[in-house]
Amino acid sequence: MLYKFFQKIEPTLKRLYKKLSEPPIPNLKGDRDIEYSWIAANMPDGPGEALDFGSGPSYMGLIAVRKGFKVTAIDLEKQTFFFEHPDFKFVQGDLFKLNLPKDHFDLIINCSAIEHVGLAERYSVVESRPDGDIEAMSILRSILKPGGIMLMTIPVGVDKVFMPFHRVYGKKRIPLLLNSWEVVKEEFWIKDSRNLYICVEREKALNTEPLEYCYGLGLFVLRKPEKE
Repeated sequence: MLYKFFQKIEPTLKRLYKKLSEPPIPNLKGDRDIEYSWIAANMPDGPGEALDFGSGPSYMGLIAVRKGFKVTAIDLEKQTFFFEHPDFKFVQGDLFKLNLPKDHFDLIINCSAIEHVGLAERYSVVESRPDGDIEAMSILRSILKPGGIMLMTIPVGVDKVFMPFHRVYGKKRIPLLLNSWEVVKEEFWIKDSRNLYICVEREKALNTEPLEYCYGLGLFVLRKPEKE
């Protein structure tokens, strides 16, 4: 009888929890829709080797497998994936310590990951590295083959760091992040008063003041130059 009672009220409790736990509008609701659709739409066809950097439990690596790539997903924390595939493997580890092979990968997926690198007290990061994101981009570039592609999504707006959560990239830090990369394609989104993401010009996105729980999204297709 008690079980049936809880079964009946569970949907109401879930709705209440969601309402109480969500930050005020505007917030980040729907950010993954924008980011994941960008990654999927711009992913090249394999075959080749792909790296899903800071993968979390997402299915972006599985999309790459379906595109014909052999995928290595890496993350600082242990992840659970509800699939198994011979062309997909997960490695728990730190990019700075894994010694991945140079000029090896044809594709790198960098989806909402780089902004966290080096910010201590989150995602098992102990050592603070203020320029960890820039250092990580250099490593990722070194392990990508010449002509290889990186699909990257980042928070954008007026430059800011929300410790220990994430950086927001603006006019000052984006050039540092993109140094030595060829920008093949870029797109920018911000939230409007209806809490909907809208596509805007780069200038508008980078002049928008970010909040800890709401910021713009910068979406990039980057290429490592064929010749250094």
